[in-house]
Amino acid sequence: MTYSLTVRCPSELIGTAIMILFGNGAVANVELKGTKGYHNGWIIIAVGYGFGVMIPVMMFGPISGSHINPAITLGLAMNGLFPWSNVLPYIVAQMIGAMLGQLLLMLAYKPFYDKTDNKTGILGTCSTISESGSYLNGFVNEFLGTFILVFGAMLILNSKLLVHEGGVSQLGLGFLVWSLVASLGGPTGPGLNPARDLGPRIIHSLFPLKRKGTSQWSYAWIPVIAPFAAGIIAVLLYKTIYVH
Repeated sequence: MTYSLTVRCPSELIGTAIMILFGNGAVANVELKGTKGYHNGWIIIAVGYGFGVMIPVMMFGPISGSHINPAITLGLAMNGLFPWSNVLPYIVAQMIGAMLGQLLLMLAYKPFYDKTDNKTGILGTCSTISESGSYLNGFVNEFLGTFILVFGAMLILNSKLLVHEGGVSQLGLGFLVWSLVASLGGPTGPGLNPARDLGPRIIHSLFPLKRKGTSQWSYAWIPVIAPFAAGIIAVLLYKTIYVH
């Protein structure tokens, strides 16, 4: 069944919002003072993001493709695998979803944001941060992680081996994201998704938190440009080798 754009775009919006709620929600649970998961470790964040991607893909994959990531949408379009007329509506929906998800998350965790005086930790519940302070390292990390994510997703979700195994490919995608965050999350977060970083960073800059500090806008272009570039190249490689 083919769904109209008026159905697919809200699906992208809701799916992206869920991803942010689960993923950044896990970060908030670990970073914000007084929560049940305070300082419980990076593995909670990796699990939150792994399932935060997997669940929306299971929910909306058959409806919109559940890109929930502008790097995937643009990468597919640049390689002739997605209609250009749908690109802007999808990306707008993803951005709104990311902002909505972060806003709802901040409302849910507001008492704990108020208790937390670690400004970097607060920003980390919204957006990526270069732990080394190096923009080059940040770009390399975001590019590499996004490339593996998109290339891996294309192969997993289009695997002929898994085409008749409902849910297995989506589960595999969840484990891919879980592994990426656990293994490559140290340098930047990571974002691997322009909407996942930029949308929540906008909310961070606007939401009235007591001790939020700077939104680090001078760094903000890296987790946008690097994933876009990686997504285009990853889909190109997949198309060149595997699509005939």
